[in-house]
Amino acid sequence: MHNSKLHLLSRHIAYTIFVMFVLLGFVPARGQEFVWDVDFNTVFANREGGDNMRIDQTFLFTRLEPELGVQFVDSHQNTHRLKGGVSWYQPLNDGLDGYKVQPLLYYQGTTQRGWEFTLGAFPRQMMRHALPRYLWSDSLNYCHAVVRGVMIQYGNESNSRWMQAFVDWRQMQSHTRREAFNVVLSGGMDFGHSPVYALAHIEYNHLAKRKNAPEGEGVNDDATINPMLGCRYTLGNVTGHVEAGAIVQLQRWRAEEKWHTPAGFIGNIHARWRWLEFDENIFAGRDLFPLYERYGSQLNMGDTYYRSKFYSRTDLRGHLFNNDLVDVSAVLTYHATDRITGFWQQLSCRFYIGGKGKSVNRSEDRLKPIF
Repeated sequence: MHNSKLHLLSRHIAYTIFVMFVLLGFVPARGQEFVWDVDFNTVFANREGGDNMRIDQTFLFTRLEPELGVQFVDSHQNTHRLKGGVSWYQPLNDGLDGYKVQPLLYYQGTTQRGWEFTLGAFPRQMMRHALPRYLWSDSLNYCHAVVRGVMIQYGNESNSRWMQAFVDWRQMQSHTRREAFNVVLSGGMDFGHSPVYALAHIEYNHLAKRKNAPEGEGVNDDATINPMLGCRYTLGNVTGHVEAGAIVQLQRWRAEEKWHTPAGFIGNIHARWRWLEFDENIFAGRDLFPLYERYGSQLNMGDTYYRSKFYSRTDLRGHLFNNDLVDVSAVLTYHATDRITGFWQQLSCRFYIGGKGKSVNRSEDRLKPIF
């Protein structure tokens, strides 16, 4: 590896250590306590894509996110945290090329009534509800793991009502880069004691001009509306859900003053038994990203398979080890569109340790592992 790259990486690591020691300096204050987390992910994946937009490729990477901070509980029993650290994405190639080190520094407040407020640069995995793949692709989820903005959350999978809203300032304006941010609101509610529930995802995505932009560059707007109905079920030892709804996209390039309005049907079936999970996702409609050829993932961050008139994604996941600290899983994914097919294989591990005993699992209802 070149000395300049090694020097830059060393500077990032030194910055992280400095931030951690600064935060530790606040710990002795009255009523405060020290908190820490270490989140480690590694993924080995082989992709057989089917065309030039989804090329065949094999990759292996790790991501390490250590954090230190302070926490206190106020007189109203609300919890306040200030945490700092780093998100280190490292492809495991012949050298250290392609790595990305991003600072983490954020405030998080949690109320007794279940509301949580986060502000700063924080890990994307703090989201209680992952974004659908038509909003945020697997590839971006791997290498863009930090949200820079604000997030408000209420409830979780065990609540009859939940809400998640955030603003992610993905790119600042400069002479060479366009300003980019997206606002996402998601929520769901149960209908009494019925297994039927409703949920929805709404996104506004904005791509502005560069500074002193050339004439005709224009500003882009991208809005998504996705209402869904779902039903939970139990068949013997198998549990899961079925969801179906509509998706509508509103996209325009202001320079041409024309709105593109693709729409379609979207649905999914989820089932789980012991250490196995099955997911089937289906989309049928028009190309959801009509401006992708011009702007790519700067404007449309979803999986490009959703540019097809018909798309089916089938995932079969086996949890080899699964507990509060570690989740090791193997996944087989089959893609089928009206034009091509694709086959992915993936082995991944997420390892988490923290001073507050947080779990790697999104739900308290953990899968039984094979081992």
